[in-house]
Amino acid sequence: MKKTNEHFICVENLTIAYGDNVVVRNLNFTVNRGDIFVIMGMSGCGKSTVMRSLIGLIRPISGHIFIDGIDFWNVSNEQREKILGTFGISFQSGALFSSMTIYENVALPLEMKTDLAKKEIAKQVKEKLELVGLAEYADFYPSEISGGMVKRAALARAMITNPRVLFFDEPAAGLDPVRAKSLDDLISHISKETKTTIIMVTHELDSIMTIATNSVYIDSETRTITGTGNPRQLLRTTKNHQIIDFLTREKTHIGGKK
Repeated sequence: MKKTNEHFICVENLTIAYGDNVVVRNLNFTVNRGDIFVIMGMSGCGKSTVMRSLIGLIRPISGHIFIDGIDFWNVSNEQREKILGTFGISFQSGALFSSMTIYENVALPLEMKTDLAKKEIAKQVKEKLELVGLAEYADFYPSEISGGMVKRAALARAMITNPRVLFFDEPAAGLDPVRAKSLDDLISHISKETKTTIIMVTHELDSIMTIATNSVYIDSETRTITGTGNPRQLLRTTKNHQIIDFLTREKTHIGGKK
C-alpha cells in the first residue's frame, strides 16, 4: 500500500481471531487525515472487533496497523500507550460514571493525565461542554439528562485531551431519529471545526449516507472487505449486491445524497 502524507492510518493484511475463530481476515484500508471514516456491515461482521484492534484492545494474529507510519502492534507497550494517549474514544453506552457530575466526568482525563491547574481544567471543560451544547448541564448527573445528552457528554469527554483521532462505537444506537440526526450534525461540525480524524463503527444508514467521507464494508460471510470509499460514491459504482442492499435499505437513499 503506497503511503502519502494524507494517509494517517494504514491497515495491511489484518487478520483477527478469537482462538480458532477467525473474525476478519486480510483487511486492507487507509484512513486519511480529516476523514469521517465508517466501518460498516451487517451485525456480526466483525466491525467492532476491528475497532478494538485499532484502539489497542485486541492484538491481531497477523498483519499491521500503521499509525502515522508507526507499526502500532510492533512497538513497545510504552510506545503504544503513547499513541493511545492521542486517541479519544466514545463507547456505545457513553460509559459515564453515574456518581460524578457531567463536569467531573469530562474533567477526569485531564485530572488523571495532566498537571494542569484546576482553573485551566475548568476552562477546557467549559469549552468542550459549550461545543456539544451542554454548558448549562455541567452540574447534572448522567441519570438526570437524556440519552442523547449522555452521548454528547461522552463526546465532550473523548475530546477533552484534543485527540488526533476520535473513535465512536455505534454513536446513534438507542437514539430516536431526531436525536440521532442531532448527534450526526454535531460529529460533522466537530470534524469541520477541529479537523479531527473520526472513525465510526455503525450500521445506521442515515449516519453513513450523510456524514461519512470514507468507509469500508466488511462482508459477514467472507469476513473480509468487499467495498471501500465514500459510501455515496460506492453506491453509485459498486456491482456488489450485498453492498447495494445494505446501502438502499431506505428508498430515500437510493443513488446517494450529494
